[in-house]
Amino acid sequence: MAECGSERVEAVYRTLDPVKNLRIRIWLQRVTPTALFTEHALQPAIQRGQSLIEMSTFDTQPSRRITEGYRTHDQEEVVVGWQEKLFSQFEIDLFKNEHACQSPLDFQYRNEILSLDGTEERKNFRIFTYTDFDRYTNLEEYSQSTTTSAKETPSYLAERMSHVRRRRQERRMMEGKIPRSRIITWEPTEEFVRNNHVLNNPVQTMYIMGDLGPYGKLGKREDEYVLCTIKVDNSGVLSIKPDFSDSKPAYRIETEGEKKELWLYTINNASVTVQKEDQEREKHLFKDLYDRHKDYLRSLVGEEFETPPLGTLQLFVNGEIVSAEGFEYDNLYVRFLLELPDSCLPQWPVLYFGVHSSDFWQRHRIEGYGYVRIPDSPGSYTLTCQTWRPIVPGTVAEMRRFFVGGFLELEDMTYIRIPSTFKGERLSRFGFRTETTGTVTMRFNCMQQCRSFLDSSMARKKSQNVLERMGGLSHQASLQSVIEAFGRAQQRMHEAQESLSKDLLRASTFLESKSMT
Repeated sequence: MAECGSERVEAVYRTLDPVKNLRIRIWLQRVTPTALFTEHALQPAIQRGQSLIEMSTFDTQPSRRITEGYRTHDQEEVVVGWQEKLFSQFEIDLFKNEHACQSPLDFQYRNEILSLDGTEERKNFRIFTYTDFDRYTNLEEYSQSTTTSAKETPSYLAERMSHVRRRRQERRMMEGKIPRSRIITWEPTEEFVRNNHVLNNPVQTMYIMGDLGPYGKLGKREDEYVLCTIKVDNSGVLSIKPDFSDSKPAYRIETEGEKKELWLYTINNASVTVQKEDQEREKHLFKDLYDRHKDYLRSLVGEEFETPPLGTLQLFVNGEIVSAEGFEYDNLYVRFLLELPDSCLPQWPVLYFGVHSSDFWQRHRIEGYGYVRIPDSPGSYTLTCQTWRPIVPGTVAEMRRFFVGGFLELEDMTYIRIPSTFKGERLSRFGFRTETTGTVTMRFNCMQQCRSFLDSSMARKKSQNVLERMGGLSHQASLQSVIEAFGRAQQRMHEAQESLSKDLLRASTFLESKSMT
């Protein structure tokens, strides 16, 4: 196809409105040599020494004078909706034959064509469409070339990009159905990585076509020409090639073959424009909806945050077990115990856990023990803990573990660190045999809330952890207790002095009475 006239440039738009509201008006007209020469082209320039006829450029805007006197099928104007199917004469002749229908879509088109012939009049003859579901769309996109060279060899990326849409698979996933294939491939092959390296952004495509065949001989594939290509992706990006005509000159197509003909066509956006009153109404509607949702969230959260009592620390911990690796058996599960100290200072919560395995015969084995100290500073943490398990030397113990399971488990999980029943000064584990096993990775998100953190004296200690910050309070409390103890001692000293003075007074009185006798 030879192109002339205004350049067919692709334009890209972004829209938040549903694409189903898109309407496009296509105007198509054949320019006959008679009309061209009589109305616009002939300008004889008979000058001395010159016997040539100069042809001026003709106006490519739709003109009433050009359209007058044309046959019905030489000009056509159609308004097309998004993914609206308009049948060509070739499709009508094809699908009327039942043996030509191969897919459910073909039989659907056949029923629509048969009902169209009997009930309503066709609104199109030369202008028709290929929707996203038609075979032409896939073939056209696969055969698109990157350069203008006839010997172009598509690269690996070009071949992968030709299959990038996969719109039907993506559509099923968006409808909430879980695909049969696995979502995560833990051990991808090299071929799998190559095939899934290209970003998959589903795109829907629509072609507006024109049958530019001779009058009365419509329905030949070689006379079909692409007037407009429209693509829309999931992000609301709409690309159209060529761009809307608006005030630009009409696009021109020169047909191939011995009898070349010139056709003009324009593309315009015929979507219904929303009135200003409707826009304001929609704006207020969304604002009211957002305000109600905000009020609903406020009712769930409350007007203000709960403030802990004075001298109390609130600790919020959201944790999860990320992975467990390096253990002897599979099908692992974790049991854990969170130990809360009696007083917050100077101790801190500790998480004890045991990794167990379970097989097909419901045999459970201990794979390892470990503990993690909850972080004492707010923030997000990812901690990896090495585990161990108790063992008994010898082959019999390992055979019992393999065939029976459930061997050598701790009765008190706090024995991993310091047993809760331990009251002595030294803890001995002499003779307790263990072996190192796998690792467990955990993720914690910690938050702390305390009214003491708001004091001006504590603002300088924000970089310290909570134990250090709370330790300052403990020092202040210790100093206050010492002062109070000193006051009580001083009071007892005064009482002792008063008691001693009274005893001395009584003793002196007694001596005086003895001397007088």
